Amino acid sequence: MRATIDGVLLADAEPEHIISIEGNCYFPLDSLTIGTLTDSPTPYVCPWKGQARYYSVTTPHNQHVDAAWCYPHPKQTAIETVGHNFTGYVAFDTTRVLVE
Repeated sequence: MRATIDGVLLADAEPEHIISIEGNCYFPLDSLTIGTLTDSPTPYVCPWKGQARYYSVTTPHNQHVDAAWCYPHPKQTAIETVGHNFTGYVAFDTTRVLVE
């Protein structure tokens, strides 16, 4: 699977390495394109997954604020519910990022 925006590759991973949570595809860290994500100060806490970290996506022509996120320290109950440890995996806002 690939995640792209503005023709820029953000992540590329085999489907078996993707974790699906609530309709979002979470990519492992080693599948991300270095330099495309920058930390965002936007705070968010999911009631069942825990504290999220947002990222802005930078391309040569645009910056897409808060277009990606991860859970650096998800709740243990969330990991158990999902059935996989998704710590640090990154998901993308599919209203702006093409995931296919």
